[in-house]
Amino acid sequence: MTSQHRNNSAPVISFRNVTFSYDKLPIIKHASFDVFPGEFVGVIGPNGGGKTTALKLILRFLKPQDGEVFSVGSIGYVPQINSYDKQFPITVQEVVMTGCLSKMSLLGKYPKEAYEKGEELLETFQLHKLKNQAFGSLSGGQAQKALIARALISDPETLLLDEPTANIDAQTEKQIFAFLKKLKGEKTILIVTHNFDAIIKNVERVLCFQHEVSSIQPKDVCKHFSMGMYHQTEVPPHE
Repeated sequence: MTSQHRNNSAPVISFRNVTFSYDKLPIIKHASFDVFPGEFVGVIGPNGGGKTTALKLILRFLKPQDGEVFSVGSIGYVPQINSYDKQFPITVQEVVMTGCLSKMSLLGKYPKEAYEKGEELLETFQLHKLKNQAFGSLSGGQAQKALIARALISDPETLLLDEPTANIDAQTEKQIFAFLKKLKGEKTILIVTHNFDAIIKNVERVLCFQHEVSSIQPKDVCKHFSMGMYHQTEVPPHE
């Protein structure tokens, strides 16, 4: 973290000695860390190391068995793309607009400013011409951009992204990271990814999850370190 974050700001996310297990199998053990306003933080670790579980704890989808998780402010969440049913009959625009369901009237209509924000985001992510197409017809990269737009439409203070660049083309991945980099300082961003090159080039700090959690600088995420960290003989059934 920067000295500015340390000296002037209270954390927006805090883990205090957090432990979480699935069926008595420890996924996160005694984890403690802070995330400060405006930070762009990468989250890395092996499958089963606790990355996705940590996001679910921040979102209060899960509760720790021990310790405490604190978060303040509004949060936008971009889940893994495979968590969506691509057969569900919904258009690209409708997916984006579901990010502000809380603003929908009793008559099922969104306010004008929500539609305007949705149109702006569709343009930003080059999806405007596809807005009336079925979400399931999009490529992986297009679908991922639609989900990021959905998370941003409510203008959250913090953005959590769970592997947003998995299984997409390199060009789209570059576009997504370039867009997120523009938000650095304006929003707090936590991004789970296995792309170490992107981590080194874009984020300010890295949280390494391997049941326990350590905070390092991007320059220290070298190939040797990542290969050593990712060597596992057994992967737990849950992340």
